[in-house]
Amino acid sequence: MNRYGHYKTLDIRHHDNGVLEVVMGAKGAAAGRLATADHSGHQELSRIWRDIGDDSDVRVAILRGEGKGFSAGGDFGLVSDMANDFSVRARVWKEARDLVYNVINCDKPIVSAMHGPAVGAGLVAGLLADIPIAARTAKIVDGHTRLGVAAGDHAAIIWPLLCGMAKAKYYLMLCEAMSGEEAERIGLVAVCVDEDELVAKAFEIANRLAAGSQTAIRWTKYALNNWLRMMGPTFDSSLALEFMGFSGPDVHEGVASHKERRKPKFDPDCPF
Repeated sequence: MNRYGHYKTLDIRHHDNGVLEVVMGAKGAAAGRLATADHSGHQELSRIWRDIGDDSDVRVAILRGEGKGFSAGGDFGLVSDMANDFSVRARVWKEARDLVYNVINCDKPIVSAMHGPAVGAGLVAGLLADIPIAARTAKIVDGHTRLGVAAGDHAAIIWPLLCGMAKAKYYLMLCEAMSGEEAERIGLVAVCVDEDELVAKAFEIANRLAAGSQTAIRWTKYALNNWLRMMGPTFDSSLALEFMGFSGPDVHEGVASHKERRKPKFDPDCPF
């Protein structure tokens, strides 16, 4: 039985030494284009880590994007459905919560390899990975405030720990993009390499992890991730505030401005 056969948006590739490669944007209509988290893609990215955790043949997982970049963020069709349909919003809230906690609680080490644009749900898994690697020219940006919602899907649980509160507020509140080189400088990623070396570096690190003591590595991950589990209440509140924003007016302007390729014009008045 192929436990990954039902995945439609993620390409799952088995390699020697128990290394499993998860490739976004490599299947179906998304092939060769930036991976966007539509209804199916968002759901699959939240669930894959439980299947990997349950797979005794896997020692290490690699997450990367195919084509022009790592991930393009949320599909605007999904975003619009979340803004207009409570049942969709509630379902995606659960998936967003599960994505964060499933990556944190997956007992197998995860290596991410980010190139080009890295935004949205892909960025969540990319930065929560145990060893995030970025190409020097990668463009990392948390796009939430530009969309008109709070930066809630992973930022509060991990950014201040990795790069400090001042840098986290600067990049998250201003929706400022950074290169992979800058991300390594401030501590947001572990390793930075030239783009043509990125995949090879990810496999080098994954194979070293696969060759090590599996109990020692997995228990080290579990212990270190208690830092993130302690931040669970902060993450839960940030996610709730993000999804409250999907029921407000700013997200409609945010989506429209993206589609029209212009700066958003948010209402300067705040209701509280």
